[in-house]
Amino acid sequence: MAKVAIIGAGVGGLAAAIRFANAGHQVNVFEANSHPGGKINNLSLGDYRWDMGPSVFTAPHYIEDLYDLCGVDFKTFKYKRLSNTFNYFFNDGHSFSLPAKKEKMLDVFEFELGEDRKTVEQYLKKSGANYNHISPLFIEKSLHRFRHLFTKDLFKALSRLPKYKLNSTMNDENTAVFKNSKTTQLFNRYATYNGSSPFKSPAMLNMIQHLELNEGVFLPQNGMVQIAKSLHQLAKDQGAKFFFNTKVTNILCDGTKIKGVQTKEGTEDFDVVVSNMDVTYTYERLLPKELPRPKKILKQEKSSSAIVFYWGIKDTFPQLDVHNMFFSSDYKSEFKEIFETKTLSSDPSIYVHITSKEKPEDAPKGKENWFVMVNAPINVGQDWEKMVNKAKRDIVNKLNKQLDTQLEDKIEEEFVMDPVFIEKTYSGAQGSIYGNASNNKYASFYRHPNFSKTIKGLYFTGVTVHPGGGIPLAINSAKIAFECYNEDVKKAK
Repeated sequence: MAKVAIIGAGVGGLAAAIRFANAGHQVNVFEANSHPGGKINNLSLGDYRWDMGPSVFTAPHYIEDLYDLCGVDFKTFKYKRLSNTFNYFFNDGHSFSLPAKKEKMLDVFEFELGEDRKTVEQYLKKSGANYNHISPLFIEKSLHRFRHLFTKDLFKALSRLPKYKLNSTMNDENTAVFKNSKTTQLFNRYATYNGSSPFKSPAMLNMIQHLELNEGVFLPQNGMVQIAKSLHQLAKDQGAKFFFNTKVTNILCDGTKIKGVQTKEGTEDFDVVVSNMDVTYTYERLLPKELPRPKKILKQEKSSSAIVFYWGIKDTFPQLDVHNMFFSSDYKSEFKEIFETKTLSSDPSIYVHITSKEKPEDAPKGKENWFVMVNAPINVGQDWEKMVNKAKRDIVNKLNKQLDTQLEDKIEEEFVMDPVFIEKTYSGAQGSIYGNASNNKYASFYRHPNFSKTIKGLYFTGVTVHPGGGIPLAINSAKIAFECYNEDVKKAK
């Protein structure tokens, strides 16, 4: 059995720890912060509690796979399906809730947005079929090993090539399908789930919404942090050891073979290293400078970042739900500012997440815990104090108008997360949340593989490598890395 070091206790690192430890390997997980989960973090101020990072929980079956692997009953992981996916608000005053139940959802598209019911139904069905054909090949397997690609799944996926619209963007397809520009904007927003622009991302990524609209949006009983705590416990139960507040400073190599890692406590030998750290910073900060770099991959455009205000609001808003989206009037300009001019829109799209709608204990009675986010550019040296202050003014003005209120008088607790915070706390390169953006049709092939092609014993997990951003994909990255390790061991015999 191998001695395995895992750098980072984010979701990808936790899933990798579970798989390696379950297989009998000696696993040590080194985490620079004091908690497991990476960006899945907890914040408490006064009598309020917030989930700091990912807020939309989909595809619980990927977590269930890990429970099954460990022989633990997944019923112990308490969560519920939300009755509404999102509440949507537009600058012209139009707003509506989008129910989770299919027929009620279709009612909204037909009667609120004037769409043809059958057209929307067929679109959703196609998204589901695209996901189910692509997932076994591009999400659950490596794109970088021929033995993973040349299976029956490849031919199933290839049979649907025309339906992927590889030469169109997400916006191109959505504009062609839907009558109402608001419907197009609603579906375009799923590009932000991996930090990209719908005006550049390939139409194939329209399948992202399948997990939310076809399968449902869920909320863990104890908030999103329950995911991190549960996976951490699973890993410990399998024998993995965790070292918090322990930053890895170097990955040690003997030529082109892993030798171990270095921390403030000293050096320790390992047979295998799995980096769950941002892949760019893994190369820049941890690996020996003389080793070759995948320059083309590392030079790809970075995903967007975010500014998040965690507000304790001393009031309640019945028109809001757990997930709420306030759209910009000019979505295209908003993404241009984020990715091209590296600035913020004066009319930003605003996401408001309120867990106290379903978890009353997260806020005092008669009050609400607001997680208020706008997409932001990566950190290239902007004046973030000035940009955060501008974002707050623009957000408050917009929400005041939409909700007919005076938010500035209702905020009694506040914490702010910006790209500099993300870069410093979570080692996200330039504050990017998902590593590389998907702003071209070849983006999937420019994500770093889950293994090193030049260093034996080095593997990668997390949202910055294949298959991409979000909790479900981070969990899959660990599965792929573990499979690649097993293949390498068999090949070496």
